[in-house]
Amino acid sequence: KTVGCCRPVLGDVKLHRKTQQSRTVTPALPCVVGEWSHWSGCAEQCQPDLRIRRRYVQQEPKNGGEACPALEEKAGCLEYLTYQGEDCGHEHVPAFITTSEYNKERKRRAASSLQPSDKEAAGYCVEFKTESLSHHCALENRPYARWMQYLREGHTVCVACQPPAMNTDTHRCSGDGHNADGSKILHWEAVGNSQCQGTWKKIRQLEHCSCPLVHSFIFT
Repeated sequence: KTVGCCRPVLGDVKLHRKTQQSRTVTPALPCVVGEWSHWSGCAEQCQPDLRIRRRYVQQEPKNGGEACPALEEKAGCLEYLTYQGEDCGHEHVPAFITTSEYNKERKRRAASSLQPSDKEAAGYCVEFKTESLSHHCALENRPYARWMQYLREGHTVCVACQPPAMNTDTHRCSGDGHNADGSKILHWEAVGNSQCQGTWKKIRQLEHCSCPLVHSFIFT
């Protein structure tokens, strides 16, 4: 059969439609960001603070393309030397913490000890709100260190101060935030993995401890 002069063949119709679509459909372009900058130094010397790194948008997303990822990251930091190279001293010793399970071993040793208990050294607890933590905490999978995975940014944690972690003179644990108000950033570090660290703010001190089983730790 012959094709009429005014009727396009089927192949020509498909080609015509494809040409129209290619003219109207605009491809989606995702957001493109640059590399992370170097970490900034601590804003303040000799006290726990935050350091920051940033990256910048090189291409904004278009036509429903993938949105931009986070452009800023913060992490806890603590400088032990001044800008002049002098030792800061021990005013801002970080809180070294470990799992509350370790306190069971402490109590077992105390029960088997022949020394009388010291009532004046009764323990206490401190509640903190975690401000930041390094990603190394979540990556920890060694059996004795998996407790670090329970640390979460923004969560409230309960940390117990019990003998023998207490200072014999002050009856306090180092890094407990004594005399610190709720706006002061304090530094903590996990025992067993120095790369698992971060910052938190003190909420309150509890003279009668009742820390929950989860998100509960002890000073060391």
